[in-house]
Amino acid sequence: MKEVLVFLFLTIIIFGGASFLMGQAIAETWRPVWQNIVYGVLLVALERFFAWALFQAPALNIPAILLNGAVIIGFALLAFRLTQVRKMVSQYPWLYERNGLFSWRDKAATGG
Repeated sequence: MKEVLVFLFLTIIIFGGASFLMGQAIAETWRPVWQNIVYGVLLVALERFFAWALFQAPALNIPAILLNGAVIIGFALLAFRLTQVRKMVSQYPWLYERNGLFSWRDKAATGG
């Protein structure tokens, strides 16, 4: 039960929120998507340190590292794509229109 609460509080709320903001910042500055992975790995290492230091969780628990990494990097990639789509549609409204939540399309291809 303690592990679930630590996962929800530390991984999802604290570091998930931080990685979401990180993904937005990377997209806002037009950096490449792979930087989410690099910075996400650093956030995972920091999350494992806090879990170990504050809640006595094992520091080198490989399944926990992989799960936390997937969640943290997933939040960052989600924020990156949402921000990228928003920026493309708002900065180039004469070229692109929104095509769902995660994509855009050419206005010339649709006749708009």
